[in-house]
Amino acid sequence: LADDVPIRTWFPKENLFSFQTATTTMQAAFRGYAERKRRKRENDSAAVIQRNFRKHLRMVGSRRVKAQTFAERRERSFSRSWSDPTPIKADSFHDSRESHDLQDSCGTLDGDFDLNWEAEKELEAMACDGEDFIPPKIMLISSKVPKAEYVPTIIRRDDPSIIPILYDHEHATFDDILEEIEKKLNIYRKGCKIWKMLIFCQGGPGHLYLLKNKVATFAKVEKEEDMILFWKRLSRLMSKVNPEPNIIHIMGCYVLGNPNGEKLFQNLKNLMNPYRVAFESPLELSAQGKQMIETYFDFRLYRLWKTRQHSKLLDYDDIL
Repeated sequence: LADDVPIRTWFPKENLFSFQTATTTMQAAFRGYAERKRRKRENDSAAVIQRNFRKHLRMVGSRRVKAQTFAERRERSFSRSWSDPTPIKADSFHDSRESHDLQDSCGTLDGDFDLNWEAEKELEAMACDGEDFIPPKIMLISSKVPKAEYVPTIIRRDDPSIIPILYDHEHATFDDILEEIEKKLNIYRKGCKIWKMLIFCQGGPGHLYLLKNKVATFAKVEKEEDMILFWKRLSRLMSKVNPEPNIIHIMGCYVLGNPNGEKLFQNLKNLMNPYRVAFESPLELSAQGKQMIETYFDFRLYRLWKTRQHSKLLDYDDIL
């Protein structure tokens, strides 16, 4: 290369860089960078919102949807296996007036139902045959009850028919509870059914707090599909051979504290027809309450547990 050739001749004159073009290029580059940062922030924010919403659906919404689809599937199968073989109307769940008493309910059933009922009753009677058979008592305990983990340790030790089931109030579903009851019944005596049951959970006048976001009230047990199906399926685990109505005791809350409690019990009885089920929720300090406690618990240990139920000063283990 000759020394007298200027360096600038290497570049076409029309493409010479100037301060103006460099500034414009830098501004464009910065704008692109800023735009990418803004989009990234928006995408990250959207991802967090979507993740939280999916988590919310998993905990609340999806469980409800799953329960509803499961309810429809189970209802179809039950309508074929043990109930009226005619199709069930979609809105029949919402009308509790169709089953106000045993006679009205049975009046709508045909001969096939009677045959199925009698056949299942016969199977249960065969399973429960024998002088050594003691009808099972299911004890369903919500983890929401303070110091609930100790409840199975204070049951009557002289009665092997008491079957405690401690369930997780936060994460369990109605399906989980029913499956566990069926499993425990089959372990106790295959083919046997519930004669007495204790539901030990939180609640208040007119309502039962069964599961997280699942409060049983007289209105909700008429409308919410998964709640309806739970009580209907629970009724099918009740005895057909018990000469007395099967009893469900409610403990841990005073459901009958207002008239809505009576309405709730009446609606639950209607749902559980044609099975005969009586609901009781006596005050623990009453004579009937003491009798209920002694049916399931060692009374001395129960009183001991009750005095320490809300105490943080002394652990129950120290007492035992």
